[in-house]
Amino acid sequence: MTDEISGGSSLQRERAPRPTPRPDRSFYSAGKAFGRFGIRAFPPQIMAASHSHGHIEFNWLTKGRMDYVFHGGPVSMEAGRLVVFWAGIPHQTVGLHDAADARQLNIYLPMDAFLEMPQLGRLTETLMGGGVIELKPDCIGLETLERWHQDYRSGNAVRTDIARAEIGTMFRRAATIGWETLLPPWVESSGTRTRTGSSVGYVVAMVRHIVENLTDPLSLEDIAQVAGLHPNYAANLFTKVMHISVQKFVVRMRLIRARSLLFDGNIPIASVAFRAGFVSHTQFYSHFRRAYGMTPTEMRRDTIASL
Repeated sequence: MTDEISGGSSLQRERAPRPTPRPDRSFYSAGKAFGRFGIRAFPPQIMAASHSHGHIEFNWLTKGRMDYVFHGGPVSMEAGRLVVFWAGIPHQTVGLHDAADARQLNIYLPMDAFLEMPQLGRLTETLMGGGVIELKPDCIGLETLERWHQDYRSGNAVRTDIARAEIGTMFRRAATIGWETLLPPWVESSGTRTRTGSSVGYVVAMVRHIVENLTDPLSLEDIAQVAGLHPNYAANLFTKVMHISVQKFVVRMRLIRARSLLFDGNIPIASVAFRAGFVSHTQFYSHFRRAYGMTPTEMRRDTIASL
């Protein structure tokens, strides 16, 4: 992979240093439910089969047009537009038009990090419902995408975190000024749901309930009741769609919130645990060390030291 995104760009065709290993590498390597944050630039290509993974995915094409097939229907992406979708929905690139020498830039935002972003409202519902959207031109440009790509490829963890924060700000802007809908959120469409679509809809309802009530006790029975399902069926359905159990998903979302709170050095770590939904310090430290390979105190210290 090279650092050049657009033909004639000021970026040079040379191999960039790989990002240094981060403490959250093991956190995102346990399975396909949630992928690690990443940014790639590469020649666009047709995919042999559909796939799914645990990200909110952004695609940008420098020239031509790209055709996709999503579980909810076909979508075409024109060059110079930033298309966004939940990659947990099976998707496949099936066609390229006038794209010789084109470059594609993909951003992979972990879905759990996206769910933790506040004040997105209908934008979250649209993407989690299987919708595919195109951000408006005044929301993002190639120059910003190139800078994010350089931040990620620099291997500097702080620069990468800044890029992630700026992606969150971009989402908030999109939620405020609106977006173009390329594929409506089909899992919410009444009367046209397929069996699979209905299953995703049930899981979306459970995910929303978990995210909105992280600081409260969350039993499987309460989560299943939101979708009107038997607890055992709800648990099996959740695992099938999300590739992770309900219990592990709850813990992961609480860890994501705790990690975010740790970056605010004014919040005592004891308060971080409870504000993230953990019932005891012992439970919090155990899950945190297992996920990140360090204690909350060590992560806060290392983050402050790198600033």
